[in-house]
Amino acid sequence: MLQLRLLGSVELATPERTAEVGPPQRRAVLAALAVDAGRPVGADVVIRRVWGTAPPDGARRSVYSHIARIRRICEQTGDAAGERLRLTRRSGGYVLEAGPEQVDVHHFRRLVDRARAARLPDPARASLLEEALGLWRGEPLSGLDGLWAEQAREAWRRERTDATVAWAGVRTRLGDPAAAIGPLSALHAEHPLVEPLAEALMRALYAAGRGAEALECYATVQQRLAEELGTDPGPALREVHRTVLRGQAPEPTAPARPVAPPRPGPQRGVVPAQLPVGVRGFTGREEELSRLDTFLEAARLSAPVVISALSGTAGVGKTTLAVHWGHRVRKHFPDGQLYVNLRGFDPSGSLQDPAEALRGFLDAFGVPPARIPTGLEAQAALYRSLLADRRVLVVLDNALDAQQVRPLLPGAPGCLALVTSRNRLTSLAAAEGAHLLAIDVLSPAEARSLLAGRLGAHRTAAEPAAVADIVARCAGLPLALAVVAARAAAQPHIPLATLADELSDAGDRLDALDGGDPASQVRAVFSWSYDALSPAAATLFRLLGLHPGPDVSVLAAASLAGVPAARARALLAELTRTHLIAEPVPGRYSFHDLLRAYAGELARSQDEEDSRRHATHRMLDHYLHTALRAQRLLGPPADRILPSPARPRSVPEEPAGREAAMAWFTAEHPVLLAAVRLAFETGFDTHVWQLAASLTTYQQRRVLWSDWNTVHTVALAAARRLADPAARACARRNLGNAASALGRQAEARAHLERAAELYRALGDPGGEGHTRLALGRVSTRQGRRPEALEHSLRAVELFDAAGDRAWQALALNNVGWDHAVLGHHQQAIVHGRQALALVEQTGHTSGEAHTWDTLGYAHHHLGQYDEAAACYRQAAALFHDLGDRYFEADILAHLGDTHHAARNTDAARDAWTRSLTVFEELGHPDTEALRARLLHHLGKDPADTVLPERD
Repeated sequence: MLQLRLLGSVELATPERTAEVGPPQRRAVLAALAVDAGRPVGADVVIRRVWGTAPPDGARRSVYSHIARIRRICEQTGDAAGERLRLTRRSGGYVLEAGPEQVDVHHFRRLVDRARAARLPDPARASLLEEALGLWRGEPLSGLDGLWAEQAREAWRRERTDATVAWAGVRTRLGDPAAAIGPLSALHAEHPLVEPLAEALMRALYAAGRGAEALECYATVQQRLAEELGTDPGPALREVHRTVLRGQAPEPTAPARPVAPPRPGPQRGVVPAQLPVGVRGFTGREEELSRLDTFLEAARLSAPVVISALSGTAGVGKTTLAVHWGHRVRKHFPDGQLYVNLRGFDPSGSLQDPAEALRGFLDAFGVPPARIPTGLEAQAALYRSLLADRRVLVVLDNALDAQQVRPLLPGAPGCLALVTSRNRLTSLAAAEGAHLLAIDVLSPAEARSLLAGRLGAHRTAAEPAAVADIVARCAGLPLALAVVAARAAAQPHIPLATLADELSDAGDRLDALDGGDPASQVRAVFSWSYDALSPAAATLFRLLGLHPGPDVSVLAAASLAGVPAARARALLAELTRTHLIAEPVPGRYSFHDLLRAYAGELARSQDEEDSRRHATHRMLDHYLHTALRAQRLLGPPADRILPSPARPRSVPEEPAGREAAMAWFTAEHPVLLAAVRLAFETGFDTHVWQLAASLTTYQQRRVLWSDWNTVHTVALAAARRLADPAARACARRNLGNAASALGRQAEARAHLERAAELYRALGDPGGEGHTRLALGRVSTRQGRRPEALEHSLRAVELFDAAGDRAWQALALNNVGWDHAVLGHHQQAIVHGRQALALVEQTGHTSGEAHTWDTLGYAHHHLGQYDEAAACYRQAAALFHDLGDRYFEADILAHLGDTHHAARNTDAARDAWTRSLTVFEELGHPDTEALRARLLHHLGKDPADTVLPERD
């Protein structure tokens, strides 16, 4: 079977051979995908796992390159083995499609889980555990650096230790303890302070008749624990020690070790079970449950007291998850399960006092009232003493802050405290080492499963479209879905489509999600967090309801609120702590649709219309002025936009250079698309067409042609409302360019001819010159090449009249290109060199890159392959620097053609492969044609072709 191995060095292996994955960085990318095999992994997640929180420039490009190469390796290796792994792109990221036994760490876990079955015979249990442990080949993720790799290694080592201890216990029960001694000794030497290992080793040594060695092992562990941790061995290890002692005659000079007297207080037989009833039909949360299971492993290994803090927005299901997991693992806490609702965000303001909660816990253990001391500190000390040497789960629900939680935390190993809060309890992590786990909304699949569990699969299957609408409009919020499900269950005769229609209007959506009591009214639940905000944070939260989404930067939020950036950052931090918004990536903030609807509702009810409009104006000015600054850094724009000055307290950004400008557009592009729609809906028509124009260069370079078409369709409608001919001309010209790029040449010509008329009427030679260049491209694509040359020659004259030397140079290059496609290659070189001389003076990098392409084409068709290759390499490098990935890929394909014509097969193969890699990452329709051409020229079948590496 083809296997992807992580429990050792990262490799793909078949019974016959091991595939070479490549350098450490690529192995790290493969591992980052493999640990979530079968589930989408976003590029941002891969970047974080490979480089951490401060990735280098170009990390995303490297990930795409590595993923393309891994895809090829999977295909080639699969053909050799008769099976294959598949790496596919889905909406949520990249999915490594592998069978459950093909990734060794997942196979290991499945085998261990099967070995834990209650009624499994010991021989079968031993066989499964031996097979699982046999998958380990050394240090996991060997050779990979970074925090994520180290954390994964540490977690997997704990799982291996647990499996080894379990296997040793089975071998001992089967009468073969000697077989366990060697593996246990080796593992104990690596982890000398892990007490379950020492316990298992002592048991095996004693059962094998080597009691003296067992006692020596105990003495060594006891000494090291005292020296390194300042603690004594735990109760389990001490019990094994007593067992060994009872089985041997004591040394005459060795005094008997006194048995500690029983601790005064409650009887051991009192086992509290305070967990509330779990939710019927609990679904989803597999990743969160798995993380909690990892924390449980630490508690079982007698690690220092384990604290997990679940945080998330109102109604996201923190309590439901905590209670469900508590019931699922209660067998691991035989000494009891404690639960208290601390009422940190109760609408009544009745906060649970820690002393009151402690008294409830002490009562649960049967401590006589006369023995409960007065004072919080004394009660907490008694509580911690009570939990020492016990395994107890403590669920502290709905905490306000870390101060409320601290007196209720256990103080000894073996216990696990599970805290839920709407606030992110970072101080609990810093001081007590708590594991923080943010709870997000449900995925669409989990949400559908929740509805099916509450309403019955037959009902949800009968109306799949309505279910999809409900899921989308509830934004994955479990509370909202539960309210809808309750209404649907109470009215089984009402179609689900009717409920979906009630949710369709965002303004009424919160009314539709009314469960009839304060605990289930979504609006009320949100209000509990909102009411706890400072006045300034509450104002920002309301104004964020005006933002179009999907996320917002600090400076955009500052512009919206009209406050300095530092103040906005502090207010955003307050909103994040209360989980009214999230910070999915550093510096960018978002909230889900229901909270957005709630914030917008508050803004409409509490803020004056003028105040809301001024805030929207400042926000749109932020985006418009930043976008225009960023566009100018990418090269001379085709559209000359002269916006009105930004309003006071609007805070535009200042990208530092070309790369920063591209990064800003990449981060903000979804927001800018939404901002164009918002500006149109709210009557900011000048912002509409100017924002659309500011996006043009970026959308061209990123091959976002459909988005280009969409924003300028809105821009044309806004220009018509304004009755502004310059705005109409700009929108028409861009719609023509977008339609041409999308292959709709007749539509493109109609738009462009109308734009040319408008520019002539306006007396704008530069605008008409750009339109002539576009008409030339359309003419070429329609096969009307002499006409294309006429348009290009006219564009040269128009740009000369406008005094625009940069674009005059590009028009000269178009003249050269038109000569080239007409077969006039020497004339093409003459005009290309004229264009190059002019463009080098103006610094128009994009124009320079296109000119080198023209010269390369002309030299190629004159049989001057060395000159052509040099020109193409120059063009590809410039397009790469510009971030223009489509033209970079296109030029690399031409370079491959030139090398092929020169019979330089290796160089052709390399250039075509690099081109194919970029086209694949773009998802461009030229991909398959290029792949077919590459394979045809190489004379190979796709299944036998391994493309060369590109790092």
